[in-house]
Amino acid sequence: MSGEGFWDNSESATRTVKQLKQVKSIVEPWDAAFRKLEELLDLSAITAQQDSDLISQIDRDLERLIKDTDALEFKTLLGQKFDASSAILSINAGAGGTESCDWVNMLLRMYTRFAEKHGYATKTLDILFGEEAGVKNVTILIEGDYAYGYLKAERGVHRLVRISPFDANKRRHTSFASVDVIPEIEEDADIKLEEKDLRIDVYRSKGAGGQSVNTTDSAVRITHIPTGLVAQCQNERSQHQNKQVALKILKARLFEAQSEKKEKELLKQYGTEKQKIEFGSQIRSYVMHPYNMVKDHRTEMETGDVDKIMDGTLDEFIEAYLKMSVKKG
Repeated sequence: MSGEGFWDNSESATRTVKQLKQVKSIVEPWDAAFRKLEELLDLSAITAQQDSDLISQIDRDLERLIKDTDALEFKTLLGQKFDASSAILSINAGAGGTESCDWVNMLLRMYTRFAEKHGYATKTLDILFGEEAGVKNVTILIEGDYAYGYLKAERGVHRLVRISPFDANKRRHTSFASVDVIPEIEEDADIKLEEKDLRIDVYRSKGAGGQSVNTTDSAVRITHIPTGLVAQCQNERSQHQNKQVALKILKARLFEAQSEKKEKELLKQYGTEKQKIEFGSQIRSYVMHPYNMVKDHRTEMETGDVDKIMDGTLDEFIEAYLKMSVKKG
């Protein structure tokens, strides 16, 4: 960074600084842990047996160090190519009308709270509100180191069972929503978009209840004709900004689709199959009636504290999924 000409190319320099920050976030905590261990070993070697207060302090420091290293060890599970990236997370309502739209809104709050707890910034890129309540679909950017590495565990269908607040007869309803998570990829990623392959539609942004957010056609929807993939954005201030964000999302989705295609071809060569999470195969159930339970059907992990999970405390479920993924190889 101090070398001559390093800052001449600002984009390249920014990427390097970002990589340095990510590497430091891995190396420095381990260095600190090793220094703490050496300090405790030296201290224990010179501590007299009768000094119970100091021995108790060493024990407490050691227990804290073990917890810290357990957390660092968990981070080693996030070693895939884009795990350190920010995440683009989309939630879509399934069948069920207003009930499913409300479920999307609840999941949106859950992931927003998760982001807050981890110090991540969130930004709404696109949102379509339900006709009566809730949200039909929403796409948000969750910015921060390893946001994608954590949240990729959430990709799939989420099922809610509860007494519907929209049912005058207080009957139990089941709702579904699908969650998709892709990494925010760098601008120089090997994704080429040809103008002839893109259909760009502009439309007026919509708010809750169908009212227009603004009076100009600034929202942008881009369709990649060869694949049918779609990306849209309506929350930026201008049509140009919405187009740039939509292009960024489209590139990320194309990259993800290409990666999945290569993975399938590789698995065919080895004669193995990998089950994909598709809409209709739930990964997790959230039951609020007749009992309280959240259960992940991939790892069999479950808890009765539904409120804690809906408040964004997802770490145990994510950790269990990542550990399972490593074991399956």
